[in-house]
Amino acid sequence: MSPERSPEFIEAISRGLSVIRAFTPEYPAGLTLSQVAKATDLARPTARRILMTLQELDYVRSDDGLFSLTPRVMELGMAYVSSLGLWDVARPHLESLVTHTHESASMSQLDGPDIIYVARVAVPKLIGLRVDIGTRFPAPPTSQGKVLLADMERREILERLSDPSRSSVVPVVQWDQKSFLEELDRVQRQGYALADEELARGIRSIAVPVRDGRGRVLASMNTTVHAAETSVETLLSKHLPPLREAAAAVTADWTRWQSLPRHTRERDAANLGRLPLLASPQE
Repeated sequence: MSPERSPEFIEAISRGLSVIRAFTPEYPAGLTLSQVAKATDLARPTARRILMTLQELDYVRSDDGLFSLTPRVMELGMAYVSSLGLWDVARPHLESLVTHTHESASMSQLDGPDIIYVARVAVPKLIGLRVDIGTRFPAPPTSQGKVLLADMERREILERLSDPSRSSVVPVVQWDQKSFLEELDRVQRQGYALADEELARGIRSIAVPVRDGRGRVLASMNTTVHAAETSVETLLSKHLPPLREAAAAVTADWTRWQSLPRHTRERDAANLGRLPLLASPQE
């Protein structure tokens, strides 16, 4: 039985979003109409009308019977990031961190049992998984997921992880409740999290929290390396200190950003990276 919907619930929007979510990395070439209808549990005529509407709006293209998303879909995710101002605040610090470490750096937030990348500065290195803004991974086997979950009450953690992941990636290491909760306790005490080839072979990362003005964890920030090139010891000794400094700078800037009147934030959003307001406390 379907859950009872609010009188304000608009079924057409729900169906349209379900069609967009049907396109996953499992089908890089695209989906047929039948596959979209099956994935969304919609009748073929309904799925077709939605696809035609999305195509007219330039969110979907069709080629030889296959439908695929267009880059314009990224606007939907970036609208969320832009509304926060998070990317504008984080960008100069992520870029500075990557210039210093020569390794990719990212920021993520939780969505159900998964993390979603909301900011990223990458270096051209061959790594096992492609990551872009909007990429989704299961939270437990990632350093960023551990940092974000460690800030929560255990009941909330278990409720969140009881839902199935919407990521197509199957982690190397599957989470075990007892050992995972013990690890989250360690993460909370030490202020950082490691993921050592838990999501995928060859990928090693370290993450720290980014907080808001009230001390709550707003997002996580990480540095990712190739396991064959960088040991855990090097991650801790070489990469953790500058990562912590970058996260602290984002936290300070975000706190100042939040304290501004809304109209000022909107006016200055395009120039955040150049504003003296965003200089780190040491500068």
